[in-house]
Amino acid sequence: MTSWNLADIWEAVADTRPDAEAQRCGERVFTFAEFDRRADALAADLLDAGLGRQAKVAAYLYNGPEYLETYFAAFKAGLVPVNVNYRYGPGELVYLLDNADAEAVVFHAVFAPVVDEIRSKLAGVRRWYVVDDGSPAPDWAVPYEQVAGGYDGPGGRAGGRVRPPWGRSPDDLLLLYTGGTTGMPKGVMWRQDNLVNVLGSGGNPFIGVPPATDVDEIRSRLEAGQQSMSSLPACPLMHGTGQFSGFMALIGGGCVVILPQRRFDPAALWEAVSTHAVKTVAIVGDAFARPMLAELDVNPGKYDLSKLMLINSSGVMWSQEVKDGLLRHIPHAILFDSLGSSEGVGLGASVSAGGNAAGTAQFALGQGARVLTPEDRDVEPGSEQVGVIALPGFLPVGYYKDPEKSSRTWRVIDGVRYVLPGDCATIEKDGAIKLLGRGSVVINTGGEKVYPEEVEEIIKRLPEVSDAVVVGVPDERFGESVCAVVQLAAGASMTIEAVEAAVRSELAGYKVPRKVLFVDSIGRSPAGKVDYQRIRREAAERSAEPVL
Repeated sequence: MTSWNLADIWEAVADTRPDAEAQRCGERVFTFAEFDRRADALAADLLDAGLGRQAKVAAYLYNGPEYLETYFAAFKAGLVPVNVNYRYGPGELVYLLDNADAEAVVFHAVFAPVVDEIRSKLAGVRRWYVVDDGSPAPDWAVPYEQVAGGYDGPGGRAGGRVRPPWGRSPDDLLLLYTGGTTGMPKGVMWRQDNLVNVLGSGGNPFIGVPPATDVDEIRSRLEAGQQSMSSLPACPLMHGTGQFSGFMALIGGGCVVILPQRRFDPAALWEAVSTHAVKTVAIVGDAFARPMLAELDVNPGKYDLSKLMLINSSGVMWSQEVKDGLLRHIPHAILFDSLGSSEGVGLGASVSAGGNAAGTAQFALGQGARVLTPEDRDVEPGSEQVGVIALPGFLPVGYYKDPEKSSRTWRVIDGVRYVLPGDCATIEKDGAIKLLGRGSVVINTGGEKVYPEEVEEIIKRLPEVSDAVVVGVPDERFGESVCAVVQLAAGASMTIEAVEAAVRSELAGYKVPRKVLFVDSIGRSPAGKVDYQRIRREAAERSAEPVL
């Protein structure tokens, strides 16, 4: 039985490699000793504010060093860090912070106006911390830097590091809020022990390091000079992919390189990879990979990418042609496409390397994973039957304060607990799976089911297309009809008939879009996700059909 706690692990790394870089954001650099000390300072203040065991600490922040410092502080004090989507409006923010029972909120000063608007509705928040970003800082919030930068520890508080009176536990939680594709945000409860296990327990298969058995083994490996892996999360740290990639780097004694820009800039990413010899980059599918490839195509050979070993992605489709393009520029790199969600890590994976890119949405099932029929029977390989992926192993506890939804997502089948996030797939004869997308956005047209991602994949391969989303819109005859919302590449033009013909050449006729709408922007989130409800509503309005 393992007993992992992230605060214990990161403190061991700080003891072993105090002068190594832990975080770098532009010109701001923090060593592990500074990372540790600053997190201690915030942890001490949170406890002084009266936060009790497993009280919630929300990070309403853009990417920056303060994000992971806030999480480290919460872990140190036996509290629960909570991610906040910085694109949310006032109503959504009130819902999330209230639902999470947040008692402290760390926010960038640019968000002060909206925070001021909602804070009277959040009486449970004991402490507001404002992070200086050049915007006016309100006098009702505690200056973050005044707290984090004014501490002498370790040893500056009662002769040692900050530890709560109730201690730390492998059962201490992290709350990962996910909007999903429908409904209000839901907080996924990850036990720290389970989370560390799914993140490799200090191991790294890409450099041949096996999982560690405990914190002492991680410490001894670092003392022996184990190689560290610097990581650049290109996606927001509020997204699980960004957070977890940062956690893995820190567990292994590596530096988390953070882009200071608040809008994704592929040139800045490649410049940082080149300048800081970054070894791993975390992205969210084509939403990031396409502009990254475009920058390399325009500037071949401009960046030194010789140290880059791995690009990993999760959460959104990563198409084969984009992988092919990246491998042309970085033939020595591994492209790791992980099929997972906030509710479960490791449902499936595909690896592209050596110039050979894995097919779009094609994965090998994760360890112990199954594809199940509605009757909870295994789908027969090669049968073309659609099932849902179920994953056992180290799983979250459930959704915070929502046992009903939890019971639908995490279920015991044949005596084993599985997570079923809703990912639909078929199984090929060789056991590989073909991901079709989430069942919650499936289109039912005339009794036939259409999975948006398989149509989107074809449209996005067209050279004139920058991005595409497929939704169902109301249809008097068929219930729903397939509608493609298409964002063209800069300067490109295209006809509706060309889009229809491309889909018809590869898929059944009922999957061909009956409506094609061209838009200036799909409007993906910073994490590359699509708000299917919004796009469906807007598509229905433009199609002059009422929303059902």
